[in-house]
Amino acid sequence: MSDVRRLAAATLVAALSLVGVSSCQGGHDKPTSTGTPTEASTPLESLSTEGLVVQRDAFCSGIGPGALEDALGGSDYHGRSYNNGDPARLTAGTKDVAHEFDCTWSTGDGTVARAWVFAPPVRRVQAKQLAKASLRPHCAAAKGPAFGAPSVSTRCDTPKTVEQGYYGLFGDAWLSCTLSARKPEPADLTERTSRWCAAVLKAAAGQTPEN
Repeated sequence: MSDVRRLAAATLVAALSLVGVSSCQGGHDKPTSTGTPTEASTPLESLSTEGLVVQRDAFCSGIGPGALEDALGGSDYHGRSYNNGDPARLTAGTKDVAHEFDCTWSTGDGTVARAWVFAPPVRRVQAKQLAKASLRPHCAAAKGPAFGAPSVSTRCDTPKTVEQGYYGLFGDAWLSCTLSARKPEPADLTERTSRWCAAVLKAAAGQTPEN
């Protein structure tokens, strides 16, 4: 699990205690790993998010190979996922039952694309706390289009990597997506993150995958 979820764990536990653990288990949804290259995916800035309803359910298979190749910079990648109710590593050294739907793809050069949605419903006040929790050490708020309401876009710099991400509330669904790369960072990392998060949002909202 990414660092943002380690720091947001206390917030999520508090949210779960207020709303109760979701009973939705969802179908097991594995990340897409093969497919035919396609045209460039839509940037987040060009995506109309008004009226989009994000499902608190598995969505990995809705992300097409074209979007993955755009994000990761090539077709040589592998994926893994876990679903609500699966055993998962929630914090460093701690394993528990997951209360989210998560999918991660990575390449040999260290580029990693992640996306996840919390299974329990999230209220607006809880979403504001989660947005603050995303600004962990080495991270700062970044300029970017809205990604739900409330939402936050971030840029995280460590000595070896750069990660950009979007986090936001769509109805009662808290959706997150990140794209990280080793330094020196790709010149188009911001654009690739925008397209990646747009593809994630479309998949989580049940729109047709770009493949």
